[in-house]
Amino acid sequence: MTDIAPLMLETPAEHPFAVFVRILGKGKRGARSLTREEAGAAMGMLLDGKVEQTQLGAFLMLLRHKEESAEELAGFTDALRARVQPPSLGVDIDWPSYAGKKRHLPWYLLAAKCLAANGWRIFMHGGGAHTAGRLYTEQLLETLEVPLCRDWASVETAMEAGLPAFMPLADWSPALQHMIDLRNVLGLRSPIHSLARLLNPLRAKLGLQSIFHPGYQAVHRDASGLLGDNVIVIKGDGGEVEINPDTISHLYGTREHEAWDEEWPALAEQRHVKPATLDPTHLLAVWHGTQTDSYGEKAVVATIALALRGLGQTREQAFDTALHYWASRTV
Repeated sequence: MTDIAPLMLETPAEHPFAVFVRILGKGKRGARSLTREEAGAAMGMLLDGKVEQTQLGAFLMLLRHKEESAEELAGFTDALRARVQPPSLGVDIDWPSYAGKKRHLPWYLLAAKCLAANGWRIFMHGGGAHTAGRLYTEQLLETLEVPLCRDWASVETAMEAGLPAFMPLADWSPALQHMIDLRNVLGLRSPIHSLARLLNPLRAKLGLQSIFHPGYQAVHRDASGLLGDNVIVIKGDGGEVEINPDTISHLYGTREHEAWDEEWPALAEQRHVKPATLDPTHLLAVWHGTQTDSYGEKAVVATIALALRGLGQTREQAFDTALHYWASRTV
C-alpha cells in the first residue's frame, strides 16, 4: 500500500496594513478610533503606496462611516508633513480651497487678492473639479489673474509679486489627490476632502479652514491645536473659506494652543436673492469697480476681516482694515 504524504497548506501572511482596517471595522463593540501614532503609520503606508487598492477603499469608507477624530487627523497630517518638505517661504495664510461653489460666486478669491495686494503672503491649494455642478478655484485663476503654480519656486515668485499663490494638490501630494479622485468610484467623498483643509504644508502663521458639516468644525480646531497650528475654522459658504453675510458666523479658533470661540452677526438685514447663474466675469467687474454686488462685497470684506482676526487683530480692527483694503484696492 502506497503511503500518501499529507497535503501541506501554508496560511498566507497578513498584509501589514490589514491591522488598521481591522481596528476601524471590527464591529460595534470591537472597533475604535486610531491613535495619533497609528493614524500616522497608516497614512504613511498610504502615501508610500504600500497598500492594496481594496484596502485603501475600505479604510477610507470605514473612516467616513465612523467619522474621523482629532487625533486621527493630526496623525494623518504628521505623516504628510514628514514626506512633503518644501522650502521655508514665510507664508502668512494657508488657504485651502476644495469644495467649489454652487449657490454664489467664489467671492473669497477677491478677498485673497485684496489681502495679497496689501502684503500678506497667501498660499492656496485645491484638489480639482471632483464634483459636477460646482465652480472651482482652478477654473477661475486665469480670469482673476491668480497664478497657477506648479512648483515651490513659482509659489515664491507669486507671493513676492503681491499675489495669492495657488498650487494644485496633485503637484505636491499626488497620493492624496488620488484618494480625492476616488470620490466618483466610491460614490462618496472620503475624509481626505476634509483632511486636506488642515495640512498647511508650508506651516503658515494662520490656517483658514471651512468645514460645512456641523460638529466637524470643533474637531478640526482640536486637530490643529494638537499640531500646534493657529487656525480659524468656520462653516463657510458652500464649504469654502468665505463668510456668508446673510447668516450668523461662528468662529472656532486656536492660537498659541489656546482655543477660542466667537460669533459674528449677519451683515445683511435680509437675505440676498441667490443669482440665477454664476458668471465669473462678474467677479472681475466688481473688482474693477465697473459693477457692484451687495452680497459679494459684504462677503469679501467679512472674509478679509476673518483672516485679519486670525492674524491677531480685534474684530473691530479687522473690519476697519478690511474696509480700507477693499476701498483702496487697485482697480
